[in-house]
Amino acid sequence: MAKHDDAAAGELTDGGGVAVLDPDIDGIDELDAEDAVDADGVDQPVAKPAKPKRVRRIAAVVGLVLVVALSALVGWLSMRTHRAVQADERQTQIVQAARQGALNLTTIDWQRADADVQRILDSATGEFYDDFARRSAPFIKVVKEAKSTSTGTITEAGLESESGDSAQVLVAVAVKTSNVGAPDQQPREWRMRLAVQKVGDVMKVSNVEFVP
Repeated sequence: MAKHDDAAAGELTDGGGVAVLDPDIDGIDELDAEDAVDADGVDQPVAKPAKPKRVRRIAAVVGLVLVVALSALVGWLSMRTHRAVQADERQTQIVQAARQGALNLTTIDWQRADADVQRILDSATGEFYDDFARRSAPFIKVVKEAKSTSTGTITEAGLESESGDSAQVLVAVAVKTSNVGAPDQQPREWRMRLAVQKVGDVMKVSNVEFVP
């Protein structure tokens, strides 16, 4: 009776009375499969999918856009710098023309009055040129008769305004004069507002007025 119960529990005995497992019993196949997995050691790694071509294409486009944007920025900065340099050069020419015009007007020697007056006319244009040209002959006569000499020294000059090809410049000049009646005079301070006009590639004085 005991042997019958053991057989019912899933065990068999051989002829010698030793118990053995029945290979057909449920659960043996599952156990063998798990043992087989453990025997392999570490699980095999899962292969990563290849990077899609679309992602690589997008990265290339983004890189190209960045290069183009950087090139445009560099070009814009270069153009801006070039324009700033041009503006500085133009303003320097304007102020220099006004300084030279003021020196021409205040530096006259009776011994070379004709050349000094011609220098004033060469740096003038517009109404100022026309007005000074009409008065040049009597002016030269007075300078020579009085044996007058004047020497101007620019003490300050600055751009007041600019519009297109025209500009206004304020110039301060210290003028020392001498003549037959007063050989040693103290320098006098003059302030002038000179209008400068671009004529071709040259800046010339188009008007002069004295300011307090």
